[in-house]
Amino acid sequence: MKRIAPLVLVAASLYACAAPTLGPPASPPPPPYAPPSAEVFRPQDFAWSTMAGGTSIAGVMAFRQGPVRYSCDGRDVILTPETPWSRRRMILLYGSALAAAIPVEEVRRRTQSAPSGDYARYVRKTTCDGGNRFDFGGLPGGVWFVITVARPPQGAGGEPMAIMRRVDTRGGPRFVTLN
Repeated sequence: MKRIAPLVLVAASLYACAAPTLGPPASPPPPPYAPPSAEVFRPQDFAWSTMAGGTSIAGVMAFRQGPVRYSCDGRDVILTPETPWSRRRMILLYGSALAAAIPVEEVRRRTQSAPSGDYARYVRKTTCDGGNRFDFGGLPGGVWFVITVARPPQGAGGEPMAIMRRVDTRGGPRFVTLN
């Protein structure tokens, strides 16, 4: 009898381990956290930019070369959220993550070296008006890249320029001059 008691205890322990538990099944563990990446496009890094917010960016394009004033009238003004990935892209395309004014053709030549990703759904767009002004409203606080193409007046000579500036809206509405 003394030998049977330990066997009964072992069997009971094994049964208890195999018995189904009551309640909802345990959820799977969360995937391991991966920090934002400059090398890999990750939609979750851009998620903050899809929220509505109470801040804005208003601006004017004031680029000139010598006496020639450029215009963005009727052109798109693009607003791209800053992530490590988009910051790297700006550096590759514009040579800076802060501000740049370089020929459009130069940006096109650099495009193949810049990482591509499905970030178009996170980009906001507006149109530059006849006074070279633009604005974006309803933005969440964060850091953005404002980009447009500036052209010289017809017959004035000069080439189209890509103008980019980094803008931080975490402190509230901002006014930016693209030059």
